This record gives sequence, C-alpha cells and structure tokens, in this order.
Amino acid sequence: MALSLILGVFVSSTVAAAQDLVVQGGWLFDAITDEVTRNPGIMISGGRILEMGPANSDFGGAEIQILSLGEDEYVLPGIIDLHAHYNVNLLGEGRSDEVEINTLVYLANGVTTTFPAGEYNPERLLRAREEIDAGVRPGPRIIPSGPYFGRSRPGWEPMTGEQIHTEVADWVRRGVRGFKAKGADPQTVRALVEAAHRHGVTVTGHLDSGFRETTNAADAIRMGIDRVEHILGGVALDPTQPAYPVWVKVDTASAAFRETVRMFLDHGVRFNATITAPVYFTELEEGFDYWVDEREFFTPYVQQLVAEREPRQRNALMSELYWAMRRTTKAFYDAGGGDLITLGTDNPSRGEFLPGFSAHRELHAFVLAGIPEAAALRIATINGARAIGMGDILGTIEPGKLADLFVVRGNPLEEITNTRNVQHVIRGGELHDPSGLLQRARGRIGPTGPDDHAGW
Repeated sequence: MALSLILGVFVSSTVAAAQDLVVQGGWLFDAITDEVTRNPGIMISGGRILEMGPANSDFGGAEIQILSLGEDEYVLPGIIDLHAHYNVNLLGEGRSDEVEINTLVYLANGVTTTFPAGEYNPERLLRAREEIDAGVRPGPRIIPSGPYFGRSRPGWEPMTGEQIHTEVADWVRRGVRGFKAKGADPQTVRALVEAAHRHGVTVTGHLDSGFRETTNAADAIRMGIDRVEHILGGVALDPTQPAYPVWVKVDTASAAFRETVRMFLDHGVRFNATITAPVYFTELEEGFDYWVDEREFFTPYVQQLVAEREPRQRNALMSELYWAMRRTTKAFYDAGGGDLITLGTDNPSRGEFLPGFSAHRELHAFVLAGIPEAAALRIATINGARAIGMGDILGTIEPGKLADLFVVRGNPLEEITNTRNVQHVIRGGELHDPSGLLQRARGRIGPTGPDDHAGW
C-alpha cells in the first residue's frame, strides 16, 4: 500500500467538522512560490480549503465566520514539526510524555502537525490524537511514531526480524504512522524499514558512525530508510569513533562529505536537521530569548526547581555540534538538498523551553545558517508534509488541502522571527485564538510538589 494512501485515509477519516470560514485581507505566503502576495481570500469549508478568491454569495450561510486581516498580517501554512517531542524531563529522573498542555502550546505557535519521533508512552499519544481529532480538545495533528526501536527504548531487548515485523504490524493497526530507530544495530534498522514499508509508513533514524554496532547513515540509506535525524553522517564519519566528535570537524569540501550528500540526493532521503537541538545542553545561542516566558507554563513547583539549578554551563561538544550542524545543513542546501530538509525541534523540555516555541527558533536557525527565508518556510511546511507522505493534503495553501494555517504580524520574508508573532491559528478549518490557548496552558506542566513526582 502506498504511503500517501494509508495516511490519506487516516487523516480524512478523523478531521472534525468545522464552521465555514473566510480569511480575507492581509498577505499570503502559500509555500508554492517563494513570494508573498496579496491574500485573494481563502474560503474554507468542511475543514478544507475550498477556493481561493473573494467569497461569493453562494458560499456558506448564516453561520459563516469571516476573519478580516490587517495590512501587516500574513497567512502561512501551518508548521510541521517532524521531531516534536511531547516528553519532558523535569526532575532529572527520565522522560515522560506530557500531552495535555504541550498540545495547546504547539497549536498556539502555529504548529499544526507533529510527528513525535519516538515516544516513551505511546498509548498516551494515541489517546491524545483520538481526543484531538474527535474535537474533544484542541491540539495539532499528531502523527503517532510509537516506541523507539533500539537502545533508547526503556527496557529494550534485542528483537528478531520476525518480532519486529509483528510489533510494527500491531502498532500500525493501533494507529502509528511512522517509526524511529535510535541506538539500533543494522539488523534492527533493516527489519524495521522492511516492516514499516510493508505497511506503507516511514522510518526515521537517529544514527551514528557504525561504532559499537550502531548504524551508519550510508548503510541505512542502502536499506531504504526514509529520513535521517540531526547529522548527515555517512562516509564522512569514522566507524571506529562515535559520530559527533568527528562530525564537528567535518570538511564540507571533502570527497567524503560530497559522497554522503550524493547518497541522500540519489535516494531521495530526507534530512531532519534539528539545528537547535544541541543548544538545550549547553550555553545559549542567538535566538534563545523569550518573546513569551516559557517558564510560566510550568507549575510553580517546577519553576522553583529550575531556579535552584546550577547555572547553565558550556558543553564544548554540544556547542561545536550546533555550529557544525549549521554549516553542514547549509552545505547540503547549497548542494541541491533544499527540498529534502525538514524541520524538527527535538526539545525534551527540562523546564526552560518548550518545543512549540522552539519551532520558531529552528526557523531562525535555518536563516542564520544562510538559508533564505522563503526556503526556510518551505522546509517547515511542504517539505515536512512530503516527508511523511502527506504532501497532497498538507503543507501549502491551495484548494483541496486541509485548512491548516496561521497568521502572523510582520512579513516573515523580511524578518523570519516575525513567525513568532502569531495572531490566529486555523487547524482543520477551526479558528483558534493563540493567546487564549496559552492562557489555558500557564502554570500547568509538571508536578505540583514533592509528593506529586509519580509519573514525571
């Protein structure tokens, strides 16, 4: 079964009905072209974009909503985060998926589709997706990724190929629409890719160099993996050493780097860059300011714990990795890989930052790396949709697509950080007030006191 078919059936069967809506005025970046144009009018019905142009008298009825935009407001496709962690590690005792408040924060930031890229509590994510799609509560689309395959899964024990095929089939039956390998040996990756593709879903991988039975991206690409996280890796790495200490010194002009890039291009393998991910483990870089104080979304108890921590220290490897990821992502873009790059935040929160906001930091990082603003927006939208087989229904603003979009104040092609100024969010044709969503989220993430640590 083709990936687009299985995902198309999955999405269309769960879109909740929404009131007819017209978005008029302002400006439009549709992610089809690299330009901003006058918004001709967006007519939305049944959760989809029905038509572009002025609303006619035959459209809608007495219950129609009209959203009139100002001269300094811009409509963009909803952001698609393909490394959208819901898990948090607030007590330093391990990660747990938090799906009640993170969903509000993602949506309030214009992130309308999330792929968690590995889950610690997969049943929790499946329930959240069902509730959101049924209209019980607001949130982004959740494309479930199921448990990790590899040593990053708590209690992981090596599995046979037959066991992997059986488990994948079960998770797909329950609603998982993609998988992630992390800390997996080549045998596990090969079986996971074969099993996932049999069911028409994708596999991404947090890979390594081949050191100590890890899997190198070059081998994973030959196996048919769909997407690679964090670094391109490949033949530019030394299989006798861990990946990151080598990658921070990689020469983008070297034959090994060029060969690795060529493998991605030739096989159409996507690259989820997660440029900002290392910064959460070292000193802060440009873009890590608070335009909204994210610490306020945690309980007062968690805020106190965070305030009492030792000051953030520089981690040399993580700082060097951030800069290496910036320059190698730009080199991949310059080599023709622009359509293969996707956006992922990879922020398992420790109480300082939240991944919904971090989507804007990742957009900023692309531009800081030298990628044009329009290309960065396409990376965050249509590239992500295509990477998960949903490019025919998500990622651009055009008739027939699901009505997932958001409105910002200020032209993002002139200043990419204008995407932070979210004024309105539309998910499946339903209009949301981002300030209201954030108000509902404040002070609610994490335990309330020392007697409330269970589950966190």
